[in-house]
Amino acid sequence: MLDKICAFLTQKIREENPEIDEERAEVINYGLQNIFGEIPKTFVMLLVAYILGIFEWALFTFVALFIYKGASGGVHLKTHIGCLLFTCIFYCIIPFVSKYIVMTDIVKYIVIVSVWIFGMIMIKLYAPADTESVPILSKKVRKKKQIVSYISFTIGLLVAAIVPNNMISNILILANLFQTITITKFVYKITNNKYGYEVYGNASNELV
Repeated sequence: MLDKICAFLTQKIREENPEIDEERAEVINYGLQNIFGEIPKTFVMLLVAYILGIFEWALFTFVALFIYKGASGGVHLKTHIGCLLFTCIFYCIIPFVSKYIVMTDIVKYIVIVSVWIFGMIMIKLYAPADTESVPILSKKVRKKKQIVSYISFTIGLLVAAIVPNNMISNILILANLFQTITITKFVYKITNNKYGYEVYGNASNELV
């Protein structure tokens, strides 16, 4: 239903703006999917975080990861309940665990460098990690999102390396690491997801 609504709205936008080409329409549709899909889950997640007493840290995690997550993509569970549970667990468990992690500066820097190397490799291989329901077929769009993924991921870890607040540093490290894991082929397999560009890419002439 959500896919049809977003496709309908995208078509209406194109009718009102004939200058919008297929590539821009794809970006608009992808954005609508994210907006309509994420807003309800975000409100529920923040409510759960408030009940757990970690509202401000869950909100910080969400904001800190917003650009990287939006650019790099990641798995989507098959049901709305599954997606809702995953969102709540993802954004609540990270700040909860971060409270109990204490690292010396040397250890923190080693962890950050290791996460950065892992992330750069995964971004190169899989980002943007799209899905069958919201494929990203344009090479230009994919390239832009991959570049944004590189930049936002690196900035997040740089901030984690220099910020003196242990909680903020831990959240940035864990959030960027866990988000990177969600784009990997292993996670796609265990959640029964498929990359959209792999499903549609070979049969599409839009990959230009």
